[in-house]
Amino acid sequence: MEIVYFTLVAMLLYLVSDRLLRGAEKIAGRSFEHRSLIFFFLLLVLAMSSFSLIQHLTA
Repeated sequence: MEIVYFTLVAMLLYLVSDRLLRGAEKIAGRSFEHRSLIFFFLLLVLAMSSFSLIQHLTA
């Protein structure tokens, strides 16, 4: 069941990261030069924290 939680959260985090990046670009008024690296960093931080929380709650 844990794998289902990880998969659902991963899909949600992908969308959240994209929305955060688009919002930051809108505030800045321009598209960021290293957009893919910023997206990766956002996704990584959110994934590590939420996956750790899931693992803690399901253990």
